[in-house]
Amino acid sequence: MTLRDFRETLAAGPGLGLRFRLPTGGLTPIHLHLTEVARVEKRFIDCGGTVRTDVSARLQLWTADDTDHRVGCAKALQILDRGADLVGSTALPMEVEYDFPLLTLFPVVGSVVEGNERIFLLEAKKADCLAPDVCLPKACKPGRGCC
Repeated sequence: MTLRDFRETLAAGPGLGLRFRLPTGGLTPIHLHLTEVARVEKRFIDCGGTVRTDVSARLQLWTADDTDHRVGCAKALQILDRGADLVGSTALPMEVEYDFPLLTLFPVVGSVVEGNERIFLLEAKKADCLAPDVCLPKACKPGRGCC
Protein backbone atom coordinates (compact mmCIF):
# COMPACT_ATOMS: atom_id res chain seq x y z
CA MET A 1 0.00 0.00 0.00
CA THR A 2 1.31 3.45 -0.84
CA LEU A 3 1.07 6.53 1.32
CA ARG A 4 -1.57 7.83 -1.12
CA ASP A 5 -3.67 4.67 -0.64
CA PHE A 6 -3.24 4.91 3.13
CA ARG A 7 -4.35 8.56 3.20
CA GLU A 8 -7.35 7.91 0.92
CA THR A 9 -8.42 5.01 3.13
CA LEU A 10 -8.21 7.18 6.27
CA ALA A 11 -10.17 9.97 4.55
CA ALA A 12 -12.92 7.55 3.46
CA GLY A 13 -13.85 6.83 7.10
CA PRO A 14 -12.89 9.82 9.26
CA GLY A 15 -15.17 8.76 12.12
CA LEU A 16 -13.63 5.30 12.46
CA GLY A 17 -11.18 4.21 15.13
CA LEU A 18 -7.72 3.15 13.99
CA ARG A 19 -5.90 -0.10 14.66
CA PHE A 20 -3.34 -2.34 12.98
CA ARG A 21 -3.47 -6.11 12.58
CA LEU A 22 -0.09 -7.70 13.15
CA PRO A 23 1.10 -10.65 11.03
CA THR A 24 0.26 -12.97 13.94
CA GLY A 25 -3.40 -11.89 13.73
CA GLY A 26 -3.36 -9.82 16.92
CA LEU A 27 -4.38 -6.16 16.98
CA THR A 28 -2.54 -3.14 18.26
CA PRO A 29 -4.26 -1.54 21.26
CA ILE A 30 -6.92 1.08 20.48
CA HIS A 31 -5.00 3.59 22.63
CA LEU A 32 -1.86 3.65 20.45
CA HIS A 33 0.00 6.85 19.61
CA LEU A 34 1.40 7.83 16.20
CA THR A 35 4.75 9.18 17.37
CA GLU A 36 6.55 9.72 14.06
CA VAL A 37 5.84 10.33 10.39
CA ALA A 38 8.97 9.85 8.33
CA ARG A 39 10.49 9.57 4.89
CA VAL A 40 13.15 6.90 5.18
CA GLU A 41 15.87 6.63 2.54
CA LYS A 42 18.39 3.81 2.58
CA ARG A 43 21.33 3.73 0.14
CA PHE A 44 23.27 0.50 0.21
CA ILE A 45 25.35 -1.91 -1.80
CA ASP A 46 24.10 -5.45 -2.10
CA CYS A 47 26.27 -8.56 -1.88
CA GLY A 48 26.60 -8.58 -5.68
CA GLY A 49 28.06 -5.05 -5.75
CA THR A 50 24.97 -3.19 -7.01
CA VAL A 51 24.26 0.16 -5.35
CA ARG A 52 20.57 0.46 -4.49
CA THR A 53 18.19 2.97 -2.92
CA ASP A 54 15.07 2.09 -0.95
CA VAL A 55 12.64 4.88 0.00
CA SER A 56 9.47 4.52 2.08
CA ALA A 57 6.97 6.47 4.16
CA ARG A 58 6.93 5.26 7.77
CA LEU A 59 4.70 5.67 10.79
CA GLN A 60 5.97 4.81 14.23
CA LEU A 61 3.37 3.44 16.65
CA TRP A 62 3.75 3.52 20.41
CA THR A 63 1.53 2.28 23.19
CA ALA A 64 1.53 4.11 26.52
CA ASP A 65 -0.30 3.59 29.81
CA ASP A 66 -2.94 6.23 29.01
CA THR A 67 -5.64 3.80 27.93
CA ASP A 68 -8.14 6.64 27.33
CA HIS A 69 -5.98 7.95 24.45
CA ARG A 70 -7.47 7.45 20.96
CA VAL A 71 -6.20 8.29 17.50
CA GLY A 72 -8.93 7.74 14.94
CA CYS A 73 -8.72 7.99 11.19
CA ALA A 74 -9.36 11.77 11.14
CA LYS A 75 -6.61 12.46 13.69
CA ALA A 76 -4.18 10.15 11.88
CA LEU A 77 -4.82 12.06 8.67
CA GLN A 78 -4.05 15.35 10.48
CA ILE A 79 -0.77 13.88 11.74
CA LEU A 80 0.14 12.74 8.22
CA ASP A 81 -0.68 16.24 6.91
CA ARG A 82 1.89 17.71 9.31
CA GLY A 83 4.57 15.48 7.81
CA ALA A 84 3.52 15.84 4.15
CA ASP A 85 6.29 18.28 3.17
CA LEU A 86 8.92 16.13 4.84
CA VAL A 87 7.73 12.86 3.29
CA GLY A 88 7.24 14.36 -0.17
CA SER A 89 5.85 11.80 -2.59
CA THR A 90 2.61 10.02 -1.76
CA ALA A 91 3.64 7.20 -4.12
CA LEU A 92 6.02 5.78 -1.51
CA PRO A 93 5.33 2.37 0.00
CA MET A 94 3.84 2.61 3.51
CA GLU A 95 5.52 0.94 6.49
CA VAL A 96 4.77 0.83 10.19
CA GLU A 97 7.35 0.61 12.96
CA TYR A 98 6.08 -1.00 16.18
CA ASP A 99 7.45 -2.74 19.29
CA PHE A 100 6.69 -6.40 18.67
CA PRO A 101 8.25 -6.90 21.31
CA LEU A 102 11.33 -5.34 19.70
CA LEU A 103 11.10 -2.45 17.25
CA THR A 104 10.03 -4.13 14.00
CA LEU A 105 9.13 -2.89 10.50
CA PHE A 106 5.93 -4.03 8.82
CA PRO A 107 4.76 -3.19 5.29
CA VAL A 108 1.10 -2.08 5.19
CA VAL A 109 -0.66 -4.38 2.70
CA GLY A 110 -4.35 -3.51 2.97
CA SER A 111 -7.20 -2.64 5.30
CA VAL A 112 -10.62 -3.76 6.47
CA VAL A 113 -13.42 -2.20 8.48
CA GLU A 114 -14.54 -4.21 11.48
CA GLY A 115 -17.30 -2.65 13.56
CA ASN A 116 -16.39 1.00 14.04
CA GLU A 117 -12.65 0.56 13.37
CA ARG A 118 -10.44 0.82 10.30
CA ILE A 119 -7.84 -1.93 10.65
CA PHE A 120 -4.72 -1.74 8.53
CA LEU A 121 -3.14 -5.09 7.73
CA LEU A 122 0.57 -5.50 8.40
CA GLU A 123 2.78 -8.12 6.80
CA ALA A 124 6.03 -9.64 8.02
CA LYS A 125 9.09 -8.20 6.32
CA LYS A 126 11.78 -10.74 5.42
CA ALA A 127 15.44 -10.40 4.52
CA ASP A 128 16.39 -11.69 1.09
CA CYS A 129 19.46 -11.91 -1.10
CA LEU A 130 19.28 -9.27 -3.84
CA ALA A 131 22.03 -10.88 -5.95
CA PRO A 132 21.16 -14.59 -6.04
CA ASP A 133 23.09 -15.06 -9.29
CA VAL A 134 26.27 -14.15 -7.39
CA CYS A 135 25.61 -15.40 -3.88
CA LEU A 136 23.64 -18.61 -4.05
CA PRO A 137 25.84 -21.67 -3.48
CA LYS A 138 25.40 -23.17 -6.98
CA ALA A 139 26.49 -19.86 -8.57
CA CYS A 140 29.40 -19.34 -6.20
CA LYS A 141 32.82 -20.11 -7.64
CA PRO A 142 36.25 -19.13 -6.30
CA GLY A 143 37.26 -15.63 -7.36
CA ARG A 144 33.68 -14.41 -8.01
CA GLY A 145 33.41 -12.43 -4.75
CA CYS A 146 30.66 -14.56 -3.24
CA CYS A 147 29.25 -13.74 0.18
